[in-house]
Amino acid sequence: MSGGVPDSEVRHRDGRLRKVLRGPRPEAVPTWVARACTLVGLLNVAAGVFPRFRHSRMHAIAEVLPGALGPFAAALALSSGILLLLLAHGLRRHKRRAWRAAVVLLPAGAVAQFAYRHSVIGVVISLALLALLLRHRSEFTALPDPRSRWRALANFVLLGAGSILLGLVIVSVHPGKTIGDPSITDRLEHVLYGLFGFEGPVDYYGRTSWTVGFSLGALGMLTALTTVYLAFRPEHPAARLTEDDETKLRALLDKHGGRDSLGHFALRRDKGVVFSPSGKAAVTYRVVSGVMLASGDPIGDVEAWPGAIERFMDEAKAHSWTPAVMGCSETGGEVWTRETGLDALELGDEAVVDVADFSLSGRAMRNVRQMVKRIERNGYETRVRRIRDLGEQELTRIQRAAEDWRGTDTERGFSMALGRIGDPDDGDCLIATAHKADEDPGPYGDLKAVLHFVPWGKDGVSLDLMRRDRAADPGMNELLIVAALQAAPKLGIARVSLNFAMFRAALARGEKIGAGPVLRAWRGLLVFLSRWFQIESLYKFNAKFRPRWEPRFVVYRSSKDLPRIGFAAMQAEGFVTLALPRFLRRGTPQRRPCPHRAAEREVQAA
Repeated sequence: MSGGVPDSEVRHRDGRLRKVLRGPRPEAVPTWVARACTLVGLLNVAAGVFPRFRHSRMHAIAEVLPGALGPFAAALALSSGILLLLLAHGLRRHKRRAWRAAVVLLPAGAVAQFAYRHSVIGVVISLALLALLLRHRSEFTALPDPRSRWRALANFVLLGAGSILLGLVIVSVHPGKTIGDPSITDRLEHVLYGLFGFEGPVDYYGRTSWTVGFSLGALGMLTALTTVYLAFRPEHPAARLTEDDETKLRALLDKHGGRDSLGHFALRRDKGVVFSPSGKAAVTYRVVSGVMLASGDPIGDVEAWPGAIERFMDEAKAHSWTPAVMGCSETGGEVWTRETGLDALELGDEAVVDVADFSLSGRAMRNVRQMVKRIERNGYETRVRRIRDLGEQELTRIQRAAEDWRGTDTERGFSMALGRIGDPDDGDCLIATAHKADEDPGPYGDLKAVLHFVPWGKDGVSLDLMRRDRAADPGMNELLIVAALQAAPKLGIARVSLNFAMFRAALARGEKIGAGPVLRAWRGLLVFLSRWFQIESLYKFNAKFRPRWEPRFVVYRSSKDLPRIGFAAMQAEGFVTLALPRFLRRGTPQRRPCPHRAAEREVQAA
């Protein structure tokens, strides 16, 4: 007992005091600092936009927070708030440059508060957060994300649009201060003039005109300065496969490529790669919106997978990227979850047709059989060959046709798409073409449809792309798949991987008798989404050929990351396009090896 207080309570109280004095856990510092910046940023934006908020008690609280500005500095409050909101995202992701910016911003804010408001509390809080950042600087080590100077254009468009919307709010939230009743057109014109520092057609009583003018000018200056900064900052291009990387990957695929049908897609040249220390395994990836997205299983010897996976996770940690794997097999999912502690979720199924078991006979294949016979009677013929067996002129015609018949402006595909046809190094790829002699041949002669397959080990192929002339008869894809399956034995092919069907099990079980209300509701949602995404249609198309279904999984760190991973995967697959117009795109960025390979080369050189 101590003064009538039990010893256990004293120890508990002392423990809480030590915990407060010790501060937050180091790994939690970026999140806490980011939240503080977000809070101050939102308060400052509100103070700059809404005049009444500047005189409220909430803004009195903001006066003692780092970065908060005086109640009458609406323009500075607005621009500072936006910058703090942008900074908070980088701090949350442990970015080194965001830490540097915060270290500069906090003492500057402290000086401003002391000089203009004599706020000792504000100075103390600013310096306390600065000390926290300096003490835990080792938590902010993430390297920059891949980027190009074209992001300046995206910043100009997005921030410019946001400035116009905020400007309309600023112009409109001064009841009783506006002379007359300006129309929405006059207000928009006033905003556009104000962003460039000129007076517009809207007039105000008193000093409100100065407040609105400075706020609009600050928005315009912020948009201009951030765009100039992004345009001239050093560029960090995304990792790309080098020729040496591709040579190593092809050697691994020659030995172990038969294990995973998605293996050959690792040779996409817009992917980066990390190798295991032994060089016997590799993981290929692409970074999309801060997500380090791998596809399929690691390449190479299964026993060397853990080394490649460890390198992958190290790379993700070095840049503060969210690690994820799309479309790995059950074996791959088990290794990923065992080695990293990540979770796995079944994403769908891959349709695999065993050539020896395929036949057009029987009631189950009646629809496909009738469609193929009808198309053949209409005068179509098919050819199935290896790429290396095509002549140069025919290959060029096929490449041009595949490009022109593409239904979207951007090439779709990532996990099951190679992104090229006819490369000299891809001679083992298989191509099936449909032909029909017309009275009025088009630019591609009698060519009407193309299917491209990539190798799957020594005795298999995986479907890469399907393209057809929109004027050709329906059923071209079915015709060419059947032709490829029938020609497969002569080409030494025993198995053919078709399209990947997302959520196939839910669609199949949800339409059966006895399915529960939850499963039926889930299937109904998938059918509804199929209006925009090929979910149900791909499942039904694949099911025509009576395949066996191989489950595929998504591997993720936390359930809260799934929406972000899903959005990144849709970007990678080309369903969501955030790219620039084609005429503004630059050529292929210079290939940059990842830090692990750079370090290995330095060791070898030494």
